[in-house]
Amino acid sequence: MFRRRFWVCLVLSVPVLYFSEFVQLTLGYTAIRFPGSEWVTPVFAVIVFAYGGVPFLSMARVEFENRQPAMMMLISLAITVAFVYSIAAVFVLPGTMGFFWELVTLIDVMLLGHWMEMRSVRQASGALDELARLMPDTAERITDDGTTDEVPVADLQVGDRVLVRPGASIPADGTVEDGESSADEAMITGESRPVGKHPGDDVIGGTVNSGDGSLRVRVGATGDETALAGIVRLVEEAQGSKSGTQLLADRAAGWLFYVALGVAAVTAVAWILATGFGLDVVERVVTVLVIACPHALGLAVPLVVAITTSMAATNGVLVRDRTAMEDARNLDIVMFDKTGTLTEGKQGVVDVETADGWDDRRASAVAAAVEADSEHPIAEAVRRHTNDEDVSIPTASDFENIKGRGVRATVETRETLVGGPNLLDSLDAALPENISDFARTAGEKGQTVVYLVSDGNVVAGFALADVVREASKRTVDALHGMGIEVAMLTGDSEAVARSVADELGIDTYFAEVLPEEKDERVTDLTAGGERVAMVGDGVNDAPALTRADVGIAIGSGTDVAIESADIVLVENDPLDVVKLIRLSRASYRKMQENLVWATGYNVFALPLAAGVLAPFGILLSPAVGAVLMSASTVIVAINARRLQGADLSVRSS
Repeated sequence: MFRRRFWVCLVLSVPVLYFSEFVQLTLGYTAIRFPGSEWVTPVFAVIVFAYGGVPFLSMARVEFENRQPAMMMLISLAITVAFVYSIAAVFVLPGTMGFFWELVTLIDVMLLGHWMEMRSVRQASGALDELARLMPDTAERITDDGTTDEVPVADLQVGDRVLVRPGASIPADGTVEDGESSADEAMITGESRPVGKHPGDDVIGGTVNSGDGSLRVRVGATGDETALAGIVRLVEEAQGSKSGTQLLADRAAGWLFYVALGVAAVTAVAWILATGFGLDVVERVVTVLVIACPHALGLAVPLVVAITTSMAATNGVLVRDRTAMEDARNLDIVMFDKTGTLTEGKQGVVDVETADGWDDRRASAVAAAVEADSEHPIAEAVRRHTNDEDVSIPTASDFENIKGRGVRATVETRETLVGGPNLLDSLDAALPENISDFARTAGEKGQTVVYLVSDGNVVAGFALADVVREASKRTVDALHGMGIEVAMLTGDSEAVARSVADELGIDTYFAEVLPEEKDERVTDLTAGGERVAMVGDGVNDAPALTRADVGIAIGSGTDVAIESADIVLVENDPLDVVKLIRLSRASYRKMQENLVWATGYNVFALPLAAGVLAPFGILLSPAVGAVLMSASTVIVAINARRLQGADLSVRSS
């Protein structure tokens, strides 16, 4: 709307400027004359006022009805005063030079400024548009006879099966039933690397099958229930919400309206007393009103908000509460729930000790061979460790499950067993000294130890524990580098909690905490006045998330509607907490810079507009005032957009 009106008004303003007496005198030319040419300027100026000024007058009426005077009332007052005086100069005060060229120029600059403002906000929200465009229009639905039909995505139902070919977008949230490939989830989760997808894995609608294989997916959610729809909804809510800084800017804009009226009144009285009432008085008043328009002030925070929420969304951080996002910059303590947040939430091999003649790779391979047919969580942990080590697993035969003790199989012609202390007791097997010391140390850390026995001899010990995420240590170090303490709470034993805390360098930990006691631990930390963020899974930790100054739900995957959290992290990555705090600090810094400029500009510009430098021959016309006002808006917009260059990454130490 502003763009269209700007171009139309700009064209209509050309005749006004051409026939303006002031412009002719200034540029030293004489306009062509024809019957009725004296009416070109007022007629075209009236058209520009009626067409270009309508948006400002309409929005000013809303401000007036809401009793919240701000930018639009100032703009409307300025152009209305200029218009009324100019019409009076034509019909009531013949011979008086009108104010028409200043009026049309003022409206043109205002329209241009608002067009640029709306364009900046729209571009800042571009990531939201990109998210909305991720969902494909059609999908290949698999029929009962195994063929496929191309149907609109809107026609998909929960339970349908769809075929996703290589390079195609996944049309809905669901679960892979057949096929293996990888998915590009960067725009949803911020994860830059393709994520492998196998039968049983969840997929997110809007992500892309970036591998070479086709996937057959069972639809689990459609329409507004998908993760993508939830993300878009949360980003829209965050951009529409107002933080404390935004409310301060709104109040400042309201105050500026009354300040501008006061300065305009004082200016009018002073100039009337000094020169008498005339064009100069009106020009000063209009210039004051134009200069005071809180354009930059009105853009200072909303544009930063739009950029921040868009950047957060593309980094896998979803903001539900703008105030919490702003408060994150002031955190003193970040408390993590251990299981599933700092750790992976499942058993894994964390250390291996071997007897003479064996090494870690051989022991791991043999243990994995014995455990190949077992479904026990320990067996899964041993096999996963072997996969991580990328070793070749020998063939096992004669597998047998020994209830309550372990498993037995024949590997490399030897009878081989894997089990815990009960297995050793039943075999009456002695532990080598180094493995005995290893088991004792692991026990002190709360770790479980299983043993590999070959031909009656204990040849290796495997320590198992809830595996600490690779990113957790970097997260703690990064938070310490930002001057923030790190705390941890867990329902595990004191030994387990102490081990994880020591490994990660955590400042404070709470062990053996029941779910209903978690919010009490948060209260313990906030009692001293510290500002605390709670990071948990958003389900069992709901009371603690609500109790904290900033509640952060991590690892929500496709569940983006966690009501208890202020911030939702899509990925199971604690490093995103660091990104959140860095973005909060960078965002707030930009808001402050913009507010300082927007208000400081008026402190210097208003006296100039009032004519304090008139004795020195320096006077600002309304058009120049409009240019300066628009320039301040452009500066604020450019400064806000510099936020997009902020580095949120956490580099390895």
